[in-house]
Amino acid sequence: MNKLAVLACLMLAWPASAMDSALRAGLLKLDPQTRLEQRCDAEILDRITRDDHKYRADRVVAYAFATPEMGADAIRSPGAAFRSKGQWYRLKFKCETAPDHMEVLQLRYRIGDEIPESDWPKYNLYN
Repeated sequence: MNKLAVLACLMLAWPASAMDSALRAGLLKLDPQTRLEQRCDAEILDRITRDDHKYRADRVVAYAFATPEMGADAIRSPGAAFRSKGQWYRLKFKCETAPDHMEVLQLRYRIGDEIPESDWPKYNLYN
């Protein structure tokens, strides 16, 4: 990806100022792999809530239905789930960060079906 494309992705990403200082401080204490996962989880929660006001996403489980594919600066999770207003939903996402894993460069996601409460224990999804 060329520098101009990276800059365009950064401009479209959630502004760095939106990440509160407590989250930033907490992320800096994590090992790089965990920081990547947690930064992407935080971004997904923010984006889902911002993009569709019927959701108030408050938790993501990247490994609910499938093991995420981890790269040096990216995570792809075809079998994730997120919780909103006490209900769980299927989710697919791909998140790419800067090398320090503090800034999200690109995020794509797709919300799937609501997950029946009877299936929650099978996938370790709890309220």
